Amino acid sequence: MTLAQYAMLLIIGWQTYNLARDDGMSVAGASGQLALIGLLQFVPLFVLTPFVGLAADIFDRRGLGRLTVLLQLACAATLAWVTWQGVVSIPILFTVAVLLGIARAFAGPALSALAPNLVPKAILPNAIALSSISWQVGMIVGPFIGGYTYSLLPFLPYLVATTLFGVSAIALSLIGKVPQPPLRKDQRPIGQMLDGIRYVRQNRMVLGAITLDLFAVFLAGATALFPVYARDILQVGETGLAQLAMAPAAGAALTALWFSFRPLKNNVGPKMLWAVFIFGLATVVFGLSTSMPLSLAMLFIVGAADMFSVYIRQSLIQLHTPDDKRGRVSSVSLLTISASNEFGDFFSGSLAFLIGPVAAVVTGGAGAIVTVALWSKLFPVLRTTKTFDPPDEVALQHHRHNSQEA
Repeated sequence: MTLAQYAMLLIIGWQTYNLARDDGMSVAGASGQLALIGLLQFVPLFVLTPFVGLAADIFDRRGLGRLTVLLQLACAATLAWVTWQGVVSIPILFTVAVLLGIARAFAGPALSALAPNLVPKAILPNAIALSSISWQVGMIVGPFIGGYTYSLLPFLPYLVATTLFGVSAIALSLIGKVPQPPLRKDQRPIGQMLDGIRYVRQNRMVLGAITLDLFAVFLAGATALFPVYARDILQVGETGLAQLAMAPAAGAALTALWFSFRPLKNNVGPKMLWAVFIFGLATVVFGLSTSMPLSLAMLFIVGAADMFSVYIRQSLIQLHTPDDKRGRVSSVSLLTISASNEFGDFFSGSLAFLIGPVAAVVTGGAGAIVTVALWSKLFPVLRTTKTFDPPDEVALQHHRHNSQEA
């Protein structure tokens, strides 16, 4: 599924930017069109978040996942057809962006909350690392499929994505039945939906981890401007665009692979802060670069640092959240991820429209660095968290240790 998603998203952005430029828009104006792609994917996620989280805790998570895959399959098939017929347009691409936002809104909480039901709690961080590897491999190979198949036949990436979504739907159908956590019958649906938000607000660890990613990636999101760099700054075309998209995913995949063999155990909070700092610094250097090798190197570091922080954040959120709230908390986490990614794309594109793409990327990277400094003060628990264990389990282990010594 990830292969298909990232192949599609890369080409949607590339087609949107090129259609805008070919219609006579300036670099700034075409960057604004990329901003709208991000906004149109974010709005459905923002509106649907309270409902999709509850849906993931009430309905069969496997069934929800299958429905979202089928919707994305329909989007891919539509784009393959209109591209083949030569009638693809910006309004069509915008419409598909909205539908993809709806699909991802439901898929995120359902599939994220499904993972802890499939593996024992003790190896959940390892499972998250392995899942991240498959995700990051998709982020590497997906853009490769998108960019290089587009250079052969423009409709081919969407045709491949259609096939891959079909395989994903079959794979989800092979997962056996998993238990659904019971919901409180004395609580109304609106109260159940707000439970996830209340829990995140009250848990300083979860709140700090989620919002750190929200603001850092929101500010330093350069991926939306890859078409600008590929066409007008680095001048490397669609194959170079694929390489730009693959570089951060390659760094992330290798980091996730490392964690699958050597899980992180100590000083997880401080290391997460340092990872976000490096993420922002590498983004600044990428923004200033006019060299393709340097740009790829910085994007590799960006991806590695981001995966480092994602691994820690996801493990903390999953292990600090009760099972009966995981769907709703995952939906809140998804909203912040979407805000930092899709809405971050809108922010980056809009900033590029106002001050230019290079200044936008550099300013965003600097903003991520400032965010780390602020969050280390606002959420001191991030600086003091040593392990993934929730506070009550840490206290219990300490009590058992003292009892054994006595």
